[in-house]
Amino acid sequence: MSNLQAFCPSCGAPITFKRGGSIVVVCEYCRSVVSRADRLLTDLGKVAELMETGSPLQVGLRGAYQNISFELTGRAQLGHQAGGMWDEWYAAFSDGRWGWLAEAQGRFYLTFHKQLSPQTLVPSYADLHPGQQLPTASGAVTLTVAEKGIATSISAQGEIPYKLTPGEQHAYIDLAGPRGEFATYDYSEAPPLLFIGREVTLNDLGLAGAAAPKREAQRVEAHQLNCPNCGGRLDLRAPDQTQRVTCPNCSSLLDVNQGHLIFLNALQPAPVTPIIPIGSVGNFPIGKLTVIGFVQRRVVFDGVSYFWEEYLLYEPQLGFRWLVRSDDHWNFMQPLGPGLVTPDGDKAQFGSQAYKIFQNANAEVTYITGEFYWKVSVGEIVQALDYIHPPQMLTQEVTSSELNWSLGTYLKREDVQTAFGMTDLPSPSGIAPNQPFPHSYIYKYWGLAFVAAFLFGLLMMITGSGHDVFNQTWSLEARKNADEAQVIFTEPFELKARQNIRIYATAPVANTWMFIEGDIINDETGVVQPFSTPIEYYSGVEDGESWSEGNSEPDLHISALPAGKYTMRMEVSWEKWQAPQTLTVRLEQGVARPLYWLLTLIGVSIIPLLVALYQYSFEKRRWADSQFNPYASSGSSDDD
Repeated sequence: MSNLQAFCPSCGAPITFKRGGSIVVVCEYCRSVVSRADRLLTDLGKVAELMETGSPLQVGLRGAYQNISFELTGRAQLGHQAGGMWDEWYAAFSDGRWGWLAEAQGRFYLTFHKQLSPQTLVPSYADLHPGQQLPTASGAVTLTVAEKGIATSISAQGEIPYKLTPGEQHAYIDLAGPRGEFATYDYSEAPPLLFIGREVTLNDLGLAGAAAPKREAQRVEAHQLNCPNCGGRLDLRAPDQTQRVTCPNCSSLLDVNQGHLIFLNALQPAPVTPIIPIGSVGNFPIGKLTVIGFVQRRVVFDGVSYFWEEYLLYEPQLGFRWLVRSDDHWNFMQPLGPGLVTPDGDKAQFGSQAYKIFQNANAEVTYITGEFYWKVSVGEIVQALDYIHPPQMLTQEVTSSELNWSLGTYLKREDVQTAFGMTDLPSPSGIAPNQPFPHSYIYKYWGLAFVAAFLFGLLMMITGSGHDVFNQTWSLEARKNADEAQVIFTEPFELKARQNIRIYATAPVANTWMFIEGDIINDETGVVQPFSTPIEYYSGVEDGESWSEGNSEPDLHISALPAGKYTMRMEVSWEKWQAPQTLTVRLEQGVARPLYWLLTLIGVSIIPLLVALYQYSFEKRRWADSQFNPYASSGSSDDD
């Protein structure tokens, strides 16, 4: 039935089924969905006009995936139960397969139908919930239930490989994996259909040149921008994305349905004024983003409410981001694929980094103003879990139908002021959950200094064996009395600059002592460097055990002296003065000293040690308000 020429049963215009595997084709003239069974054509009803979403794709585009060529033959726009829609493209591959290419918020997911055996147990729709772990049919990969919802067929174009009925609804489950794996259970049939694939890029599809058209947010017609409650005019900054908007004139909450505004309810007077006004444009590293919405939320612990603010940022080419303010600390939030994060008890793994859980609570919306891409309302509650690895934070938000992850990066107040050209943002209080420790850079410099000192000391220990400057032995005659000291003058010797000095004195003393007191004299300047050292050695036997104390070969160190010629003068006395004595004195320069090496290492570590103590205090204050405080005694943290 390939390349079947026919006429639309609704308007009579010519239609063509170009692909043998296509089931329906959308009439280009009257937008009727025409299905074929053998050669019988059936009009399934009309679809709405396609909404402009700024997609870089179009029917008829050709590409290749894993070296297999394909052509995009059709497109469907499906409505989400929480508002909004996404595009689903249908790719006819040259090997006979059909690919389902879903496009949502700038991401692309390519899947293929997987035929399941009759013995395969498919989970029921009612038994699955967001966050649940589910093995794939092959069992090779475990995926996370990212979304549970009801899709509605809104619009379509071209040839489609299944029976698309306008307005028909079907249940689905989306699953995501940690390495970009993606799967969908489609419950429109019994048993459900399974589609398996992965997240892809335009480059993966051979469509790198199919860049999204450059466009600005479109404006809805003027008569569609009048508040149905007060008649006041309002503008939508993201008309093709907005699902809810508040009227700036009467504070009514309005539902947006393809540009038409429907009054829902009047909001209470604003309990807070956004510190960054709606419409402000911020210049961020990823580009310029406009504040289009503001949300105040709270969590409740022990009967006390803790509030924070969220600013919704938008740019047509970049999509949505969030700027979060809590205790005047700021975080820039961007969405993550649900499968990219793996929770594991009190941790969550993202990439190569593990994040620690900080909070698990129900977050309630208390105030909204501006426009939003989902059907938000005051009183809306999600389960929110925060995991931290400063300066980043992972936030998981879970509802009965959806699981979302976002990655937050801590921003300094000055960064936010610079982005919006402001100067009066209040200073933050306390320690934010993912606020980085401000003095961590000291550890880097300490590490460099420590390594340099260690290597230098090691080099000195290896090469600094010293060299003899002077070495002489004297035979000392007996003295006339105990108070008399024998004076010795050495021959002149040369000392080098910037080299320490070690003096060895050796005498064959046994159970007695000798004492040397002397000076090293600069022959040119007369400057005197005094020194003294005892030589003593005692030994014996007590209770059958030998003992000894003292040292017959002591040494002493003197700091470096200026270069020049020196003479050493010594006065020597000893206990057994009536007997002669032998004395050897040796002088070395450039001797390595392990003690100095150790003291140097300790010295460069004092400031980092003080910083580490301060960081300990910093971390205790950071975790003080956490339910999972690691510094609290066991059982003292609150579980909410």
